[in-house]
Amino acid sequence: MTIRPFHLAFPVNDLSAARAFYGGVLGCAEGRSSAEWIDFNFYGHQIVTHLVPGSGGDAGSNPVDGHGVPVPHFGVVLTMEDWQILADRLRAAGTIFDIEPTIRFKGKPGEQATMFFRDPSGNALEMKAFASDDMLFAR
Repeated sequence: MTIRPFHLAFPVNDLSAARAFYGGVLGCAEGRSSAEWIDFNFYGHQIVTHLVPGSGGDAGSNPVDGHGVPVPHFGVVLTMEDWQILADRLRAAGTIFDIEPTIRFKGKPGEQATMFFRDPSGNALEMKAFASDDMLFAR
């Protein structure tokens, strides 16, 4: 099966801040836009920030490997090298992490590098990487 790009549209409360974060901090190329939305190339996938004043944030959290994981959240699986480059870029930008860059499930199936942070509207993102992509769905 060939993996096709996904499309995700979500609310933000400030398009200028979204543009600075997704375009500037994360380095996502901007696509089409209007006064109410902006689409970005999110590692080959299309995400669209829609202006909804007063929106953002999560509905709760679930415990995973000793951390409270924000729900909902989204992100991508990167290579370990790209994950580390992004972690360094986010630290240099002064990003506050909900869950600092770390290795989760050490020595177990599904061991992964992960980090959680938020965009300026409070939307949670998780970026992760595996030493081997075979671990993505390991039980």
